[in-house]
Amino acid sequence: MKINYFNFKPWKNKWLITNEQGRYAIVPNEEFQNLIHGRYEQISEEFLEELKRKYFIFDENEDVFVERVKEPYREMKRYIFSATCLHIFVLTNQCNMCCVYCQAQDSAHTKKGKMTKEIAQKAVDIALQSPERRLDFEFQGGEPLVNFDIIRFIVEYADKYCNDKEIHYSVVTNTLLLNDEMIAYFKEHEISVSTSLDGNASVHNDNRPQINGEETFDIVKKNVKRLQDAQVSVGAIQTTTKKSLRYGKDIVDTYCNMGLHSLFLRPLTPLGYAREQWGEIGYTPEEFIEFYKRTLGYIIDKNKNGYYIQEGHACIFLAKILRGYAQNYMELRSPCGAAVGQMAYYYDGNIYTCDEGRMIAEMGDSTFCLGNVQEDDYDSLIDGRTCRVTCQASVLEGLPSCCDCVYHPYCGVCPVINLAMENNIYERHANNYRCKIYKGILDTLFEFLEKDKDVIGIFRSWIE
Repeated sequence: MKINYFNFKPWKNKWLITNEQGRYAIVPNEEFQNLIHGRYEQISEEFLEELKRKYFIFDENEDVFVERVKEPYREMKRYIFSATCLHIFVLTNQCNMCCVYCQAQDSAHTKKGKMTKEIAQKAVDIALQSPERRLDFEFQGGEPLVNFDIIRFIVEYADKYCNDKEIHYSVVTNTLLLNDEMIAYFKEHEISVSTSLDGNASVHNDNRPQINGEETFDIVKKNVKRLQDAQVSVGAIQTTTKKSLRYGKDIVDTYCNMGLHSLFLRPLTPLGYAREQWGEIGYTPEEFIEFYKRTLGYIIDKNKNGYYIQEGHACIFLAKILRGYAQNYMELRSPCGAAVGQMAYYYDGNIYTCDEGRMIAEMGDSTFCLGNVQEDDYDSLIDGRTCRVTCQASVLEGLPSCCDCVYHPYCGVCPVINLAMENNIYERHANNYRCKIYKGILDTLFEFLEKDKDVIGIFRSWIE
C-alpha cells in the first residue's frame, strides 16, 4: 500500500486531510497515526476502502494510479483549459450613488467619462477574438445605465459579428435609472440583471445612499419586483459592513420576502472608499466569520423549513468539496482568472486583467493594465508580461504560505488585493485578512458537514 500526497490540519480531536483531487476525510487521531506510519493492517477495512476511493492511498501493485487520478484532477483544474470567457465593459465611472464602501473610485479621483461607440466596438472585437465559444459580457460602472445607449450598441454589434459564439449578457446596476424601455430591452435580449441589496432598509440605506443623501432601499425593492414581473432574470449581491454584522437574520429575511433565492455574503475589500473609511465600516476577519457562521446557519434553517435559498461562497466551495468540480469563479482558482479568465475594458479604452485591476487603477495604480483597445489584440494581451506575472503570482501550488495548506485545493489568491494591502503582488504574510476569511468560511462549511448530516442534502441541492 502507498500513500498519495495530501495536506492535513488538526480538527478538534481528529484530523482533516485533503488531496489535489479535492477529496477530503475527517480522520480519528488513531487512524491518522496508523495511516502516516504505514500501519494499514490496523486500519478498519471500511475506512481503508474510503481512503482508496478518495485517492489517499493505492495498492502497491497498481501501476497506473496516475491514470486513475488524472481525471478527477483535471475536473478540479478544468478552467485552465478554457480561454477568457468573462468580458467586463466598464461603460462609465459616473454614478448616482455614494456607497460607503465603493471599490470603483476614491475621493481623490474626480475625472468622469463614458465609453464611446468607437471604443466599445474595438473592445468587442478583442473580446470576440477569445477562442472560447461561450462568452459572458458584463456591463458595469459606475452606474452602467447612465450609458444605456452603449449597452444597446454592444449587444447589437456583438450579436451581428459573433459568428458561432454564444454570448450571455448581464448588467450590474443599482436600478435607480431603470425604466420600461430598458426592462423591455433586457427581456428581448435575455439580459440578466444583478443589483446590490445589503439587507433590510436600515442597513441598505446606510450603506448605499444616493449621491444627494436620499435613501434607495424602497427604489431597489420596487425595481426588483418590476424585473421579476417582466420575467427578466434578476439577482442581488450583498456587501457586509460593520453595521451589517448585527443584522444577519434580517438580511436573509429581506431576500426571502423579495422572492430571491441566492444570497452572497461578501466581506469588504479594502479598495477605493472602503480603504479610506475602514475605521468606520471595517472589521476583523474573526468578526466577519462569526457573522457568516450565524447567518449561514439561519439560511440552512430556512431551507429546512421549505424556502430554497443558497449562499454564494458556500456554493463555490461546496462544488469542489462535494463534487470535485471547480466553478470558474475568478478569485477562487489557481491560477486566478486575471486575463486568462476575465478582462475588463475601461471606458477610456484601457484593458485590465480583471475588475479589481481597473479598480486600483481608479486609485492611481495602473499595474494591472494589459494594454489598450487602440493598440492591442487578444493575443498580445495574453502574451504580455502583465498577464504572465499575474498568473504566476496566483498559482497556489507555488506559494509558500499556500502550497501546504489543507484548503489549497479549494482556495485562491488575488494579486490585486495583495498589492493593495501589502504593496506586493505576492502574498507576504500568511494568514492575512483575506486568507483568514477564506479559512474561516471553509472551517464553517466543514463543521456543518461533520455535525449535521441533514445539511449535506441541502448543500447538494445548492450545487446541483
